[in-house]
Amino acid sequence: MTYSVDNIANMLLISFENMEDGELLTNMKLQKMLYYQQGFHLAYFDEPLFEEEIEAWLYGPVVKSIYTEYKRFGKKGIAGNHDTDFTFVNDIELALFNEVNKVYGRYSAIGLMEMTHKETPWNSVPIGEGSIITKDCIKAFFLTRLKQ
Repeated sequence: MTYSVDNIANMLLISFENMEDGELLTNMKLQKMLYYQQGFHLAYFDEPLFEEEIEAWLYGPVVKSIYTEYKRFGKKGIAGNHDTDFTFVNDIELALFNEVNKVYGRYSAIGLMEMTHKETPWNSVPIGEGSIITKDCIKAFFLTRLKQ
């Protein structure tokens, strides 16, 4: 199922608040987590997690609408909105979401940026605002990352 990118971003913010160290996500790390969530969802379910495009900016993949919404926080952590009512349609989607958080969430924003810079989706397109990384490109790359 495809969801609102706002709901996915908020779920990421809340899930990081609830982790052991209670680290709040920065906008930069949120952007990279959205990219990894989208990639694995595309590869596993053969459909996007959210419809918004991911762009190849200087510091890695970015969902422009989410970047714009949270840029006022700069490098500070962002608290989630606990008043929203969102859940995944099925437990498999939630399990994948949690697994991606577990694996990639342990890296810093800079660590994630460096990882994305070495990956085909980001380095196969020109860098800059408006430079779309296609969902097909993201899916093809993440299919190679799924454990068979």
